[in-house]
Amino acid sequence: MLLISMQTRKDIEELEGKILAPYAMKSKDSAGREHEEPPHEGRSCYQRDRDRIVHSEAFRKLEYKTQVFVIFEGDYYRTRLTHTIEVAQLARTIGRNLRLNEDLIEAIALAHDLGHPPFGHAGEEALDAIVRRGSGRGFNHNLRSFEIVTQFEKKYPHFDGLNLTREVLVGILKHQTIYDTLSVTAYRKFKEGPTLEAQVVDIADSLAYLNHDIDDGLTAGCIGEEDLMESPLWQKAVKKIGPEARDADAAMFKYQIVKELIDMQVKDLLAATDERLRESSFQSAEDVKICKETIVGFSKQMASERDCLQQMLNEKLYHHWRVERMTTKARRVIEDLFEVYIKNPKQLPYQVYPRQKEFSEAQKYEIIGNYIASMTDRFALDEHKRLFDPYQKV
Repeated sequence: MLLISMQTRKDIEELEGKILAPYAMKSKDSAGREHEEPPHEGRSCYQRDRDRIVHSEAFRKLEYKTQVFVIFEGDYYRTRLTHTIEVAQLARTIGRNLRLNEDLIEAIALAHDLGHPPFGHAGEEALDAIVRRGSGRGFNHNLRSFEIVTQFEKKYPHFDGLNLTREVLVGILKHQTIYDTLSVTAYRKFKEGPTLEAQVVDIADSLAYLNHDIDDGLTAGCIGEEDLMESPLWQKAVKKIGPEARDADAAMFKYQIVKELIDMQVKDLLAATDERLRESSFQSAEDVKICKETIVGFSKQMASERDCLQQMLNEKLYHHWRVERMTTKARRVIEDLFEVYIKNPKQLPYQVYPRQKEFSEAQKYEIIGNYIASMTDRFALDEHKRLFDPYQKV
């Protein structure tokens, strides 16, 4: 009779050494946590990070935060939570093919959008302009994500935050796509570059929002096939799916073509990245951290075709009159809330604005900015009603 013993953390670490690539980030080689903790018997350090993120308050709130279409537009459209799950799934698939650490990838992916305020990028732009006016610091959702996991989540008696490993923190703070700008804090706090696992999350994020925004845009009727035919990448996908899918109903056609778009891009990404890795002289994850170049990425042709598709979405979807109407309303809600709070911060909950302390004007702006950033779309809309509708209960 074959007896199989329970797998321990040490077993997991030994398995990583056998199956992961030399340049993958091994759990046993982690730079560790700011506050030292004894290792867990049955989970690697990155598995613990992932679990802490999933059980955080900020992660749960992603369910009611906007991706592109605000929640009052309908329940089909992606939220920050569904987007985050899609990013994690794509990133793990890519990471597995590249023989990277999937647990580290998943932890970074699940945390990469924790700092987003309500109402998507429109909400962030409004909040950034307001906070910058009052404190000079502005608002950056990568920095906000970092502060959530290092300060604002309070679940442990001996330290603030979740006490995540350094590799996850670097992946969060240095997350970078066309929508994610690095803050100065990223360079001051951490000198090393991101791991290949963090680079995979960045590219999976761009894959998810480009292709799934097409899905949501088609469903909403804000873009049509005639718009997308301007894209060479879309044209290739249409040819690949064949006549049966093209002649099927609209929902089937949409699903098949988005699937094909993702598949084409992932295959190109893996081939181009594998070629760069073969040309590199990486012997360890430390070699990756000191490298100034981004290794995980598309071929030049695919990058150009993606840029063309992205530009089309910028023009046709993100500036569609319905989306513009949503984003204008979102900005107005945030500006109204901020105006009310800054006039009388004592309207804020006690734990947000302690009455026994004195705050400068700049500190008040940052406190209120962080409070609004923590809101979901639904809570922000309800709060707006409570403060501006005289018939609403306070």
